[in-house]
Amino acid sequence: MRFSNSFLDEIRDRVPISDVIGKRVTWDRKKTNASRGDYWACCPFHGEKSPSFHCEDRKGRYHCFGCGVSGDHFRFLTDLDGMAFPEAVQQIADLAGVAMPQPDVEAEKRDRQRTGLQDVMEMATQFFEAQLQTAGGARARAYLRDRGLTGRTIETFRLGYAPESRNALKEHLAAKGVPKDQIEACGLVVHGPDIPVSYDRFRDRIMFPILSSREKVIAFGGRAMSPDAPAKYLNSNETELFHKGNVLYNFARARKAMSRAGRVGNAAQNENAAGTIIAVEGYMDVIALHQAGIENAVAPLGTALTENQMALLWKLTQQPVLCFDGDSAGIRAANRAVDLALPHLKPGFSVRFAMLPDGKDPDDLVRHEGRAPFDKVLASARSLSEMVWLREAQAGNFDTPEQRAQLEATLKQVVSVIADENVRRHYGQDVRDRLNQFFQGASRQQNGQRNFDRNQRHGTSRNGGQGRGAPNGPRTSERSGISDRLARSSLVSGHQALPPLRESVLALTIVNHPQLLFEEYDEISAIDYDNRDLQRFWSSVLNAAAAKGPRLSREILVEQLEAEGFGELLKSLDQQIRFARLWTATTAAAPEDAREGYIQALSLHKRTKALLWQRRELESELAYATEEGDDDAVSQILRNLQEVQLEVTRLENQEAIIDGFGVLSGRVKGPAGK
Repeated sequence: MRFSNSFLDEIRDRVPISDVIGKRVTWDRKKTNASRGDYWACCPFHGEKSPSFHCEDRKGRYHCFGCGVSGDHFRFLTDLDGMAFPEAVQQIADLAGVAMPQPDVEAEKRDRQRTGLQDVMEMATQFFEAQLQTAGGARARAYLRDRGLTGRTIETFRLGYAPESRNALKEHLAAKGVPKDQIEACGLVVHGPDIPVSYDRFRDRIMFPILSSREKVIAFGGRAMSPDAPAKYLNSNETELFHKGNVLYNFARARKAMSRAGRVGNAAQNENAAGTIIAVEGYMDVIALHQAGIENAVAPLGTALTENQMALLWKLTQQPVLCFDGDSAGIRAANRAVDLALPHLKPGFSVRFAMLPDGKDPDDLVRHEGRAPFDKVLASARSLSEMVWLREAQAGNFDTPEQRAQLEATLKQVVSVIADENVRRHYGQDVRDRLNQFFQGASRQQNGQRNFDRNQRHGTSRNGGQGRGAPNGPRTSERSGISDRLARSSLVSGHQALPPLRESVLALTIVNHPQLLFEEYDEISAIDYDNRDLQRFWSSVLNAAAAKGPRLSREILVEQLEAEGFGELLKSLDQQIRFARLWTATTAAAPEDAREGYIQALSLHKRTKALLWQRRELESELAYATEEGDDDAVSQILRNLQEVQLEVTRLENQEAIIDGFGVLSGRVKGPAGK
């Protein structure tokens, strides 16, 4: 009897492979990690004294590093016990509590058809790969090169190019004997009763093959080369092979990467990178992260994450990280993911949320600065419970008892959707704890403000132990407002080291002269700060600019920044700038001087960033050339590296001569009026 792949997959998924193998071996206690579904034993297929036989529940596979045997549930039973395959299927089905299927002629026919369609998809993949290397694929190759992809990465992900033709792929497949109905069933052509002649679905697009969990090509994503194309990205339509909501891009490779990390112990060394699965938004994000050494990333296929895709993530790890852009669209997507995950939480199973700097995606971060900034984003990922709290508590003001009661009722309603009773109970306790702390802080703030107002009315002074700095007055953490207690605690408790001087100039000049932001908004808003405090600070500046537009004044901006907990940072930046005598960044500068000083600082910042990126690329090329033994290339790269390093050093030294460079027209004076 022939069994459908869907039936075999179902019973495999229901029964951990360790349950099957554990009946025949004794797991080694030292090497086994049952909580991760990772098991080791002495191999039952050959005699050995130290355990080299490994099985992994997440993957549903076993492998012996001694004798080389490997397989799945069924292979273990057929090879070790000599069972016939149908008998092994029967035993696994019994363990899964699933009835054996009755012979289904139609199902067997569909299974054979599915295998044939996979062969056609493989032929299409090879065609697209070949087209990328032709003269017609030159623009596509240039685009991939400009995006920083190496030849090795392009080969790994089997990227290709669909030529600008209505029938190139169709004719290629037909010439190889592929029947018309199979080409249509694969979704490779657009066809229908109202279309006299079918035509290629993908034309003039960079092609991204989409693999199944068994590493078979089941669909494509295509990125348009023409800016006039109606859809920038186009996916295959739903077919017998492909159901978009059930597939994650790069799932099979990410699963392998996690398996390798578990074997060599990388997960313990770098939990954020290797010990989990990371869901990002697009194909290029996944590929750029892979090239940067982060190989355990996946992506939904151009749509919001689905329940089935979430279930796939939980098959790989108990705590996947969902990574979203830090803009408003990314925040909305994160909130949708919160609502998607909550009902399905189980003990030990949840998600974390990594929010990128506003205007940045993973591809941007790692392409220009390597993986370090992305690792920082992962390290600061928030728990699901924290995301729920921030979403609801930042949604409004809660100054009155009625508003606070509304917040409490909303949070209780959100938590009530969790199906697991134990998890729901603990979320309820977490909500109560946060509400108590939040309302107590708000009460202290109001009391402190009343004391402050009373002291101000009595005219008491700082030296007398009263007034703004008095013990009875509001503490810094109380004056900074509700949003500070929610999300800015790191700013109140202590800053990082002062930012690089040029970053401070760029940030403070805009605060003191916000009209500059609107003169070149696209360029200025995209500035990427290395300092984490400035990243948060800049996000708040841009939010204020979006809310007020060109009407934004320095007074309004400073008031909002102080309310969000950035008062101390503003003081530190101002002191740093004044100590360095960079008067063009201060309020004393005339608009023309502020603009000129800002342009110079921005030019220095961009040039330094570009050189650092160039240095990283050369270092990567040097490692590859050394590995290949290409001495001539090594010598040339070393010379280029030396030139770049000299320029980096020159620019770093040039920061010192920014001192006073804004005193252009005599309208800016130093502290002594000089």
